Amino acid sequence: MRRNHLGSGKSRNRAMTALVAWVAASAMTAPIATAHADEAQPFRLCADPTNLPFSSDGASQPGFYVEIGQALAQALGQPIAYDWYKSYFGKRTVRVTLLGKQCDAMIGLPRSEDFMGPAVIFSNTFAKEGYALVAAKGQAIGGVEGLKGRRVAVQFASTPQNLLASRDDIQKVTVLSPEEGMQALDQGKADVAFIWGPVAGWLNKTTYRDRYQIELTEGEGLSWDAAIGFAKTSTELRDRVDAILPQLQKTIADLAVKYGLPTGQPVRFGAQAVPAGVTTGTGTGARVTEIANVVATETKGEAAAPSAEAVGTGKEIFNGTCAHCHGPDAIQSEKKIDLRLLRHRYGDEMREKYWTTVHEGRPAKGMPAWKEVFTDDQFDNIYSFLLTVQSESND
Repeated sequence: MRRNHLGSGKSRNRAMTALVAWVAASAMTAPIATAHADEAQPFRLCADPTNLPFSSDGASQPGFYVEIGQALAQALGQPIAYDWYKSYFGKRTVRVTLLGKQCDAMIGLPRSEDFMGPAVIFSNTFAKEGYALVAAKGQAIGGVEGLKGRRVAVQFASTPQNLLASRDDIQKVTVLSPEEGMQALDQGKADVAFIWGPVAGWLNKTTYRDRYQIELTEGEGLSWDAAIGFAKTSTELRDRVDAILPQLQKTIADLAVKYGLPTGQPVRFGAQAVPAGVTTGTGTGARVTEIANVVATETKGEAAAPSAEAVGTGKEIFNGTCAHCHGPDAIQSEKKIDLRLLRHRYGDEMREKYWTTVHEGRPAKGMPAWKEVFTDDQFDNIYSFLLTVQSESND
């Protein structure tokens, strides 16, 4: 009996020791488990790291869209995280980041079912963005008639260029980009610049010390409702954001002023059909649906400039495949691989050299053959894009 009593005591002691250990362990792990349960998941924002005034990975000037994202995250009670990806890849950017579940939201998409719907759903509009008229202060334009007799800088393949194309009483100065439009204005080569408004406003604020007045325009193909895009499975998050946006109206208005975005009553232009492939300049930055804000150039013997659609398709393929070596948009400082110098090097043989190289490659120089990767139509589109960037020097 005594042995049995001692045995029962030992069993009870062992059981008690195990219970104490379990309670202690539970006490130590419970706060950790609770902390993980209470820890808010981040609001993951898709953004371009180098696309001011819209977005930047720099802490001092995050950009209009990024600061809106930060305000949204704070209102949602979540920390913010970023998925940085260049926006000049167009819709591919949206497919890889937002639809690839690398982030939760992309700010600045055009609010249109035609833009990747129904895969992408949209918040309510938070801003209006579009082309603008830039001129010296005190020069009210007041519509297309106000441009008569003036030299007007327009971006190639843009709605303003198409809008003014049939007006012989307006001298068009075709430019590569909003930056070049502002330069033409500042150098006295143009009287008015009819260019992408957000970039014009940002440059006016940061480079030109508020030297110019900027008037928004509206009309078909001239302005868009900017919204926040979500994957179609994120309706709950979209609805939460829509509920918050009205509270952020003043914050968004203040941010627009901070980044120089044009405000005020827009100048109304008549309806103008936008040809397929023409640049809109909207998106995560001005380039999500951008096609080609560049001057179309021709090689000798090629009478017709490439279509905007071909240029845009070729540009997207180029930036998705060739930019690793030859630079985004073919901007490259090393002359030996600078594709902007093809005409300078080869003249009338430019197309032949291009065709041979992309088909057969240059293995000795690290250039692979692409004939098994792309079709001839795709090679033609890439070539159409390269025609638009040719120059005599990369200095």
